Amino acid sequence: MRIIVTGGNSGVGLATATAMATAGHEVVIACRSLKKGHEAAAAMSGDVEVRELDLADLTSVRKFADTVDAVDVLVNNAGVLGLPLTRTADGFEAHMGTNHLGHFALTCLLGDRIRDRVVSVSSTNYTTAQIHFDDLNWERRRYNPWAAYGESKLANLLFVRELVARGKTAYASDPGMTNTAITRDGSGMLQWAGRVISPYIAQSPPDGARSTIQAISTTLPNGTYFAPRGLMHQWGRPKPTTLKAKAVDPDSARRLWECSAKLTGCEWQDGAP
Repeated sequence: MRIIVTGGNSGVGLATATAMATAGHEVVIACRSLKKGHEAAAAMSGDVEVRELDLADLTSVRKFADTVDAVDVLVNNAGVLGLPLTRTADGFEAHMGTNHLGHFALTCLLGDRIRDRVVSVSSTNYTTAQIHFDDLNWERRRYNPWAAYGESKLANLLFVRELVARGKTAYASDPGMTNTAITRDGSGMLQWAGRVISPYIAQSPPDGARSTIQAISTTLPNGTYFAPRGLMHQWGRPKPTTLKAKAVDPDSARRLWECSAKLTGCEWQDGAP
């Protein structure tokens, strides 16, 4: 299979890309830094290609999509966490813009060139979130980075729900608490915790990637969500997991799709873009 992994140069994405390449699949690492991408690819065995993709810039997303003839599996893995209020190149709040809208645009632009499935990497933080359709980009609310992250992760799950409703094959995964560099650009306590505490209490990236790897290969029903079910649902082997009603609400999923399409100017492409 040909597999695109966004953010495949570090953390869970790197572990996912490494496992898939080792298993004999053709892997494309899509990442912001070509230098870091090539460094990651050099340490892998197998067929690995590196291409530039900045999910916080829709121009970059479109350029990347134009280079893809076909792909079997698109893994929407890349993400940001804990940023101070930041805007993407297109004016979106950075968590929603990167974690959801960038991936929404990429998925829709590739459209029917995705031959098998889409896998979206979410987080248990969705459980505390609510989609604010009237202020998706935090223009009127008092900003909270943790809430912004959770809202983007809920958006990931609603996107999977709507893909399935539209007849596409899509799965969701949650790596659980994993020792990665996702908080490197975060602020205050979150960045400190990621740097100092996480190495001692979190799972390794290969363990965190197990959910995504399972979603890539599963034959379980379309839309299945894989997440660790160990202590506090943050550690351990992933299992098929029932999502809260708000993550599979059909009205919210459809409304988010329509809102995302309007914001990004992208819709599902049938055939060539």
